[in-house]
Amino acid sequence: MNKPDEPRVDEESCFRILRAIDIIGTRWTGPILLAGARGARRFKEYRALVPGISDPQLTLRLKQLQERRLIERTVVPSTPVQITYALTVEAEELIATLQPLSRWSERYLPHGDDAPS
Repeated sequence: MNKPDEPRVDEESCFRILRAIDIIGTRWTGPILLAGARGARRFKEYRALVPGISDPQLTLRLKQLQERRLIERTVVPSTPVQITYALTVEAEELIATLQPLSRWSERYLPHGDDAPS
């Protein structure tokens, strides 16, 4: 039996964790969320902040993150029309939960060329 301050461990909680890992483990999700962490950005800004991502990959990932309600797409009526992408509250909360993992990885995982292949 779990103590009140311990996380619940059952089949449903295991499946939820696996779904969360599937979201954050998909290529480009982390860099895109980090790029959006400082406010709404346009497509070309995301592309510049996420090295190595192609336009089709960025388009697909932004759409998938919108479907997951982690990014909001806003059309600004102007000439020319401007489209911005901003993190939702859920995405900001996700980033906050990943910060301990980031600190752990900086402390215990090899950097750059030291990484195993």
